Amino acid sequence: MKIVLTDAQTVLDDIVNADVLNRFGEVESFGLLKYEEVAEKIADADIVVCNKTLLDSHTMRLAKNLKYIGLFATGYNNIDLDYCTKNGITVCNAGSYSTNAVAQHTFALILEHFNHTAEYNRFVQDGKWKRSKTFSPFVYPLNELAGKTLGIVGLGNIGKAVAKIASAFDMNVIASSRTPKNIDGIKDVSFDELLETSDIVSVHCPLNPQSENMFDKNAFAKMKQGALFVNTARGGVMVEEDLLEALESGHLGGAAIDTLKVEPMVEDCILMGAKNCIITPHIAWAPVETRERLMGIVSDNIKNFLNGTPTNKVN
Repeated sequence: MKIVLTDAQTVLDDIVNADVLNRFGEVESFGLLKYEEVAEKIADADIVVCNKTLLDSHTMRLAKNLKYIGLFATGYNNIDLDYCTKNGITVCNAGSYSTNAVAQHTFALILEHFNHTAEYNRFVQDGKWKRSKTFSPFVYPLNELAGKTLGIVGLGNIGKAVAKIASAFDMNVIASSRTPKNIDGIKDVSFDELLETSDIVSVHCPLNPQSENMFDKNAFAKMKQGALFVNTARGGVMVEEDLLEALESGHLGGAAIDTLKVEPMVEDCILMGAKNCIITPHIAWAPVETRERLMGIVSDNIKNFLNGTPTNKVN
């Protein structure tokens, strides 16, 4: 059995490795293959495991032995499912491995916006507290989360985990989801009502034709003056130019985002240095424990496929 990892460095490092896959056969691991390299490198593979590698009719054309694709991810928009189904290739993703991690990072971003922890630390490290006339210098305004309304867009596992944390902060939680859900403590509202009444809007929906660019100029205009926009979902759900305009005009009080449309960030990304905008490099999902859990799911998916009982199959 030949197993090829096409973009291992997007998941693995010196702490989390792929040794668990060795029991299934020969493992060949590539850090990050370029598109034009993929076809040749997976030509003799029985199994391919990837995160964001584009596997389409071109990159899979030489892989005549390929019977299984395992994903280091929940999303699978990088896989040509029609081609795979036509050619008898089973595709399995890894769901629900990062729920707690993404919910945690969501609140790390929210708390940074309202508590300015990094900025206050910089104030101290720069020696400014030593020169302060008071023991509590009010350099950056602080705000409580209690009583604020958190609007969650997309009430899947992550959205529900975010709502649970919000309740611990005594926040009011409302949600808008493609499929309305009746959950205690969460008021189901329309998308427009969520935009108009939320102090914080947090996005947790998948990227699909319905959600692509849903946060555009019109959506941002409907948000409350001074509201915070949080995106730990996918960069494609927002129009970056419109977000920049909403921030620079002062209509939004801030944005805290972990994803962009093009990643890694391009050299001339318009959100770089934007007013009141916190950006982290798509790492909400990436704690050590989360990646170890992910490897366990990927390994179990392969085991179950080989046993004839595939799990998390998406085609």
